[in-house]
Amino acid sequence: MKRYLIFGALGPFIGGFLLLFVTTYMSGYWTETNYAEVKKLFVVFAKTLQYSYLFGILPSLMLGAVDDILVHVKRIGPVVRMLIVGAIAFTAAELFYGSRGPESGVTQFVLYGLVGLIPGAIASWVAHKTVDKPATA
Repeated sequence: MKRYLIFGALGPFIGGFLLLFVTTYMSGYWTETNYAEVKKLFVVFAKTLQYSYLFGILPSLMLGAVDDILVHVKRIGPVVRMLIVGAIAFTAAELFYGSRGPESGVTQFVLYGLVGLIPGAIASWVAHKTVDKPATA
């Protein structure tokens, strides 16, 4: 149960910020960067955080389920599990968000894929560090 809470809390938070950052980067917003522009980014992130959780909670919980299934496979270690969850998240994020905007290409493919890979791998790592510890006698 803790694994799902970790994925549900971290996934939409990190993924929402990365999606906002990638979208602003792909639109050319960061050509003239100053303190006010960075401040605007965090203000918009704070205002749209509820929507990040609304639309990101289900994909994050699905990745948590994949991670939970992979925990029970004895041959798969934690690093390989994080890579598998990250690869699945990369593919899913690219399919969900990759067609956004008029541009297409390798940059868009990689950036939108990282929107899924980074939160998935981080949540899997945090779950490994907190949940996977053996009980002490």
